[in-house]
Amino acid sequence: MANKIFVDACLGKETPYTPVWMMRQAGRYLPEYMKVRAQAGNFLNLCHDPKKACAVTLQPMDIVGVDAAILFSDILVIPDEMGMDLSFIKGEGPKFSDPITCDADIDRLIGGDEAASKLTYVFDTIKLIKQELAEDKALIGFTGAPWTLATYMIEGQGTKTYNICKKMMYTNPALLHKILAKVTEVVKLYMEKQIDAGIDVVQIFDSWAAAIEPSKYEEFSWKYMVEICDYLKSKYPNIPIIMFPKGIPSFLDKVYGNFDVFGVDWATPMELAKEKLGDKYVLQGNMEPCRLYDKEMTTQSVQDIQNVMGTSRHIFNLGHGILPDVPVENAIHFVKECQRVSKK
Repeated sequence: MANKIFVDACLGKETPYTPVWMMRQAGRYLPEYMKVRAQAGNFLNLCHDPKKACAVTLQPMDIVGVDAAILFSDILVIPDEMGMDLSFIKGEGPKFSDPITCDADIDRLIGGDEAASKLTYVFDTIKLIKQELAEDKALIGFTGAPWTLATYMIEGQGTKTYNICKKMMYTNPALLHKILAKVTEVVKLYMEKQIDAGIDVVQIFDSWAAAIEPSKYEEFSWKYMVEICDYLKSKYPNIPIIMFPKGIPSFLDKVYGNFDVFGVDWATPMELAKEKLGDKYVLQGNMEPCRLYDKEMTTQSVQDIQNVMGTSRHIFNLGHGILPDVPVENAIHFVKECQRVSKK
């Protein structure tokens, strides 16, 4: 099997340069992606069509030159297949018509292997990607963290305040834990099936980690993410796991778990992440995505991150997802600059 520079970097091995990829790299900034999405009719149709999902997963490899592909899908396919009614409304984003409010709502959800097994279109997509992906390139599979998934399931949509979830956290924590536990079991089996289908690396996105106050974060999010890591590592010890909790610089002292890479968001100083976690984990990140609007600002940031990381274990990435109106040539510039400044 060909060496994959991205997998080697995740495992802390020496590489000829620091590999680079971007969150949301298969997405709306690419005209080629928009063409396939238009053919699919809507976002969910694209997620459910293995051939089209495979095509958009591979586009950034050829166009932008990144070192790893990330599976095209969405974190909300999990609650969707657990029996919730998901739709994507133009201009408003994802919505569930039946948010969870009580025990009976949780009990009606499909759980465990029954729910995970319904995600066959994801596993079929992975198999197609692996047939076409260059042998020296890695494929990243992913899931949303249980807390992030639960916020959508409880609020019914994206939110800026998380007040319904957090009201439950403080007034009925047992109910929230029941939701989180049920989602965690599905996620463990879903990721196991992704690995069996052929992914090389797992990333767990806790996009809404910053919504929880630091003293409650371990209880309501991190421990469930660690449980997923422990489960996967017990079965697949050589599959690297990336944790990406967005917006928790105050929690860095308390980070623990059996995983390999810690994703650093753009608001967390790389120096701080290196000081607190650099001896335990490979660090990934963390350029501010809006720097991609300007090539000089991009080069400056890439050089600054490289200066901080030096020869320490590192993977280049943005500190969150690439934005839809970024020029493609600027994304290409970012990738080339990462590879240039870090070349050994």
